[in-house]
Amino acid sequence: MLSQSQFLAQNPTFLPFSSNSLGSLNYNRSIRSSTDLSISALNFTVSCRSRFTSTMSLNSKPSNQMDSVQLGFEDEIDHFVEVGNKVADAAGEVIRRYFRKSFEILDKEDLSPVTIADKAAEESMVSIILENFPSHAIFGEENGWRCKEKSSDYVWVLDPIDGTKSFITGKPLFGTLIALLHKGKPIVGIIDQPVLRERWIGMSGRRTTLNGQEVSTRACLKLPQAYLYTTSPHLFSGDAEEAFARVRSKVKVPLYGCDCYAYALLASGHVDLVIESGLKPYDFLSLIPVIEGAGGVITDWIGNQLYWKPSSDSRATNFNVVAAGDKELHQQVLDSLQWR
Repeated sequence: MLSQSQFLAQNPTFLPFSSNSLGSLNYNRSIRSSTDLSISALNFTVSCRSRFTSTMSLNSKPSNQMDSVQLGFEDEIDHFVEVGNKVADAAGEVIRRYFRKSFEILDKEDLSPVTIADKAAEESMVSIILENFPSHAIFGEENGWRCKEKSSDYVWVLDPIDGTKSFITGKPLFGTLIALLHKGKPIVGIIDQPVLRERWIGMSGRRTTLNGQEVSTRACLKLPQAYLYTTSPHLFSGDAEEAFARVRSKVKVPLYGCDCYAYALLASGHVDLVIESGLKPYDFLSLIPVIEGAGGVITDWIGNQLYWKPSSDSRATNFNVVAAGDKELHQQVLDSLQWR
């Protein structure tokens, strides 16, 4: 059976299930030809000494984002994305095999559900990363830190099924999340919906794409005009519940559900805001390149950059996250949250 990436290469005009947002399933703008891949596989070497400066012009930039993005992996980033696509393909094959099928559902210590699909998908992702980058570290939702060393400049952060409750109830609005961090900064982010076959890819210094086509957030200058998503209003408690209520009372339409898929919709310009509380790093790190590369802003509730540097000693702590497609709207949300 062809992988999603291989299928796209052979069928560039195939239209997937939803005509509104899926577009052409052609990832090949950011993926080299099979000949080039064979050559690059022979010649590829990881070099941390190369440096370059890339200017990213976006419709909207967060105030804490530099105009010039210093990377240091110009030659490698395309290869990182190629491997990221293979990782997403592998997870998708596992997930589709179990979607809307009968399987055992277990509860973690925090009472969140986990299935054989979560575990098997993560293992398939890990095997591909280790095959291509044996020196890279991995931090997965299901199994945590994987690396002989206590820290690493390059760390893959994985969430095989973000939205397990949607997955187990047959709703195809969950997603596979893949982030590659370089010294703590997300440089590649992938949101993959394996059932609808939609894939958003964000990279430092480049535009976000959905199935190979560039996407962008939409302008929304006033909070009363905004469409807001959150996974569930029941996930807020205490002061966070009150803060969210202040924003919800001001927006045009509050909407619920979707987990990571809501952020993908924001990147494509279909909604304006996503606000959530208690997210783990593997829930949001992959979202950062996708949102920022589409022209949006994503921070904590105070307006600080979201930052988490994994290591063998790291614990997946909770973060409050707000994403907006428009910089002015983002500031209005911060003012309404009044989070201190």
